[in-house]
Amino acid sequence: MRAEDIERLVSLSRPAVHPSGEWAIVAASRPSLRANRNVGQLWRVSLDDGARTRITGGTADRDPQLTPDGGTVVFLRDDADGKAQAWAMRVDGGEPVQATAEPGGVREVAISPEGDRIAFTATVVEPGRYGSVEGVSPAQEPARLITRNRSLANGVGSLVGRRTHLFVAPLPDLDAEPRYDRAAHPHDDERTHDDEPRAPRAIRLSHGDFDHASPAFTPDGRRVVAISARHDTRDDDLRSAVVELEADVAEGEPHIVVSSRADLSISEAKPTPDGGYVLLAQQVGESGRDFVARHTQLFVVEHAGAHPEEVTDGERVDLGEVGSHATVVEDGVLVQERRRGRVRLVHVTGGGSRELIGGDVEVLGHGVGEGRTVATVATPTSLGEVAVLDDRGITVLTDFGAPLAQTGLVQPHEHELVGRDGTKVHGWVWVPEGEGPHPVLLNIHGGPFAQYGVHVFDEAQVAVAAGYAVVQCNPRGSAGYGREHGAAIRQRMGTVDMHDVLDFLDGALDAHDELDRERLGIMGGSYGGYLTAWTIAHDERFAAAIVERGFLDPESFAGTSDIGWFFGGEYTGTDPEQVRAQSPMAHVDRVTTPTLVVHSEQDWRCPPEQAQRYFAALKRQGVETALLLFPGEDHELTRSGQPRHRLERFEHVLAWWAKHLPTAQNHG
Repeated sequence: MRAEDIERLVSLSRPAVHPSGEWAIVAASRPSLRANRNVGQLWRVSLDDGARTRITGGTADRDPQLTPDGGTVVFLRDDADGKAQAWAMRVDGGEPVQATAEPGGVREVAISPEGDRIAFTATVVEPGRYGSVEGVSPAQEPARLITRNRSLANGVGSLVGRRTHLFVAPLPDLDAEPRYDRAAHPHDDERTHDDEPRAPRAIRLSHGDFDHASPAFTPDGRRVVAISARHDTRDDDLRSAVVELEADVAEGEPHIVVSSRADLSISEAKPTPDGGYVLLAQQVGESGRDFVARHTQLFVVEHAGAHPEEVTDGERVDLGEVGSHATVVEDGVLVQERRRGRVRLVHVTGGGSRELIGGDVEVLGHGVGEGRTVATVATPTSLGEVAVLDDRGITVLTDFGAPLAQTGLVQPHEHELVGRDGTKVHGWVWVPEGEGPHPVLLNIHGGPFAQYGVHVFDEAQVAVAAGYAVVQCNPRGSAGYGREHGAAIRQRMGTVDMHDVLDFLDGALDAHDELDRERLGIMGGSYGGYLTAWTIAHDERFAAAIVERGFLDPESFAGTSDIGWFFGGEYTGTDPEQVRAQSPMAHVDRVTTPTLVVHSEQDWRCPPEQAQRYFAALKRQGVETALLLFPGEDHELTRSGQPRHRLERFEHVLAWWAKHLPTAQNHG
């Protein structure tokens, strides 16, 4: 795979499964260098043979859902101002009709049990901010008086004067005559305007200085459930609550379903037909910030106000992979469990659980239809395919990843190697074609409570095509191996995690004679940037390093990052000496390894000052270094940034390795 082949990285949404179980709708998305954005449309996929038909023609149609009768699909599409809106369309054809017209854009949508209304969350901004008044530039906006910890969000920026509220609106009449823009008239003046709405008028259900997420209708359609933090200490902890609002009352008062006193950080809440609720949530302890290596669990709530009861084991079972969700079925709940580099689909009941879809896949989303369970999955050769479980067993139906597979993907060797203290470290080694010895790149993932998995990974494939062996593992601190494994680095970062990645590297070198143990590079992003910077301050074996979007100085992180008010204190502690003992910035004077520092200007997760100060320190002490800074990008550059920037980043990365670890394929 070459860097420009990122255009073949097709990912899929969770499936919207027709009640008959005959077909499903998925949204496909891929980077486009021509459009310089992610593009994609909705596809209808037969669940018998995988035949697929593109059914929309938007630039980036996404997040499809079907009405209960399966006759209408509701999805998100950007309007003329670039704001996400809900649209509705008949599944058997026709033009999409705009269903919302929110100035701040729609975030999440839920369809009523009757299929005639939608509940949605949308951004509501204070007038005069964030382009809400034409002609008022960002430099002319009012000053931001900041009194709360949560004043920033990566990918958004400032949260001052910006809240996410809950709305309900009727679905548009798909048989009505289209809306026509009003033509100018010779007698028009400044009072003339086009007052015909672009979408049905919505009722705003919520009010106040609170955010709302994860909307869902109750089974009778009379109320809407949402997640919201409304308690007095909400700016100092990670707790959240579940609330219900009447679906036909404007700015009504919420009923509490689950209180913040349950000490849960809730990611999803769904009502059940029997009047109860299921939750996906993390326990955050008495402090409300005890989040390190906390597993996302399934909880059940018998009725509003009842105490949430654990269903899955908080020490062993983790339902917290990005995109994970729950589906209530007649005899239990379907959930996605991450484990050892895989994400499997599991059916959970009060009596236990059983695997439905597993093996070398990572389940991205799921749904059910008559007699069939459907999932979108990532595989070693594809970022997204549709798989079905029925009386035939498990079948992967589609070939969205076929163009990517044609680039000549290399399959890794999976290993579990024993480290210096007897701990087993799990990971993978990619080896280029041809005789060695091949120079080696040690990759370190972010998080730290995340995992490398079995899905096709563009970082490794591009490096292998350039002649490099790639070594990557899930050291202690990672997800997927139980809570004890994940919590092992709490307030001792840079200890056993560094030992694990180095021990796995040594074991990989011993296991593969075709690897060149004398020509090594190291790189990583976010927490991986942290551990890369930390490792080169303690080990001089590497010819060069790349430190990307790194968590490099816990002290300044606390005042600049969107999560700085809690993250560092839980991971590195608060004692100044203890914090400095885990800080790459405090040990930068030990670094002699040539280091490329990569960052994005709008990264509010690991702010640019982390990179700028680290680069300046390396420069000051005479270490060969460069700072590659991307405008218009945030912490997600490598995953969802502008495609041209993603390609440019690969070009700089390969140029750095060509200089310090040249290969026949990559020699500058």
